[in-house]
Amino acid sequence: MTETTAVLRPHAEEAFAGELAALAAADDRPRPVNWALSPWAVVTYLMGGTLPDGTRIVPKYVGQRRLVEVAVATLATDRGLLLLGVPGTAKSWVSEHLAAAVSGDSTLLVQGTAGTAEEAIRYGWNYAQLLAHGPSEAALVRSPVMTAMAEGRIARIEELTRIPSDVQDALITVLSEKTLPVPELATEVQATRGFNVIATANNRDRGVNELSSALRRRFNTVVLPLPATVAEEVEIVSRRVADLGASLDLPPVDSAADEIRRVVTVFRELREGATADGRTALKSPSGTLSTAEAISVVTNGLALAAHFGDGLLSPGDVAAGLLGAVVKDPVSDRVAWTEYLEAVVRERDGWGEFYRACREVTA
Repeated sequence: MTETTAVLRPHAEEAFAGELAALAAADDRPRPVNWALSPWAVVTYLMGGTLPDGTRIVPKYVGQRRLVEVAVATLATDRGLLLLGVPGTAKSWVSEHLAAAVSGDSTLLVQGTAGTAEEAIRYGWNYAQLLAHGPSEAALVRSPVMTAMAEGRIARIEELTRIPSDVQDALITVLSEKTLPVPELATEVQATRGFNVIATANNRDRGVNELSSALRRRFNTVVLPLPATVAEEVEIVSRRVADLGASLDLPPVDSAADEIRRVVTVFRELREGATADGRTALKSPSGTLSTAEAISVVTNGLALAAHFGDGLLSPGDVAAGLLGAVVKDPVSDRVAWTEYLEAVVRERDGWGEFYRACREVTA
């Protein structure tokens, strides 16, 4: 990470500028046109490694290397990349870091919502200029996608399936013809080499605004899974909490290892509907209990420990956040949570203080 600044969350290309520069200096492999790094270096940036000069590249994604290789290879072709997965599988995180490593710029972003208009993907107008002088280049307001096309960079579209279907389809010509017509000016913007689109979509949003078959064909889909093991998920939570804690001046995460493992274990068992040993079936709450939510629970606990405790993360610091993450439905989720506490947590060796803290906030 770079030195602390007033910015709460620097963009990836700023936060990891040193790593990106070291990779660029050591990178002697072929680079696609307008790429800041070779595909090999982009994967190394995401997955971590040690360069010949001793520079350590920290992992940005903990998971299957092959998935990242497929994603990077896709960006070197003429197809867009769709990162698909349940909430909390690091889709946005991976998207940002891919754009930072490929283009050196992760800020060409369209945030998908039910209110996203076609102008966010195509272009809009400065209406003062439009009324005063009519359609002109000066009146044109370029979307992030149009800018990326013109400059040969990566455009990011978050939560693509949240965008209305008719607006989504504005991407079809962009992805297939690599051109964006501007009929008002009798011109068009043609994509330069290096341009591509990374979109993210949530598995839980199926049925909201499904992608048309025509648009889906323009994307290569990479499904990002939930962490495969407890150790993998603990590593992800620990790394992200450490990064967030550093920017918020929270206590070091080193002393939080036990509580992080407990939070991750609770989340995994409840979302899988069984204890880790498979001996006890459990009711699963209605929420997603994602890795991102585990990160939030631990970060909030560290804030409590820093400002209202002794600086060491304790069961009491994570209990309230854990309750809020698990109990979304005040009736059915509370029943599932209470049964889990009594049948599993209460009987688990070394979890006595954790059980008492959770019971106190649940009562």
